[in-house]
Formats: sequence, structure tokens, C-alpha cells
Amino acid sequence: MQYDRELDVKGLNCPLPILRTKKALAEMQSGQTLRVLATDPGSVKDFQAFARQTGNELVSSGMADNVYEYVLKRK
Repeated sequence: MQYDRELDVKGLNCPLPILRTKKALAEMQSGQTLRVLATDPGSVKDFQAFARQTGNELVSSGMADNVYEYVLKRK
């Protein structure tokens, strides 16, 4: 999948992955995509809630090798 920017928040726990994601998205243009790599198991629900509350689209989410990957589209 193509994305405009990548954010590595592996090793960080709630709320830091969401806070860093929010900051990164604020620096991006509408329609751009951000790939986030995280290791916090709680990030699954956090990113779903974040997308719902902010209006940014959670394009995809998955996990490979104990790393969660999220792709968000800036509203």
C-alpha cells in the first residue's frame, strides 16, 4: 500500500502513539496517508476510537511480527 509518511511509535505505550499520530496528521495535507507502526496491544482500540472521534479514516490495520500497522487518511 502506498502512503505519504511513516511514523514509528514502536516501544511507546498509550497515550504516546495516539499523541504522536495526532501531531503527524496535523502537519499533513487533507487526503494524505500516514502509516503508523506500533507495538502497544492497546493501540488496536485506541486507533479505532481515534479515527472515529477525529474523522480521519482508518484505511487499514493489521499485525505482523508483533508489530501493529495502521494506515490513516487525513480528513
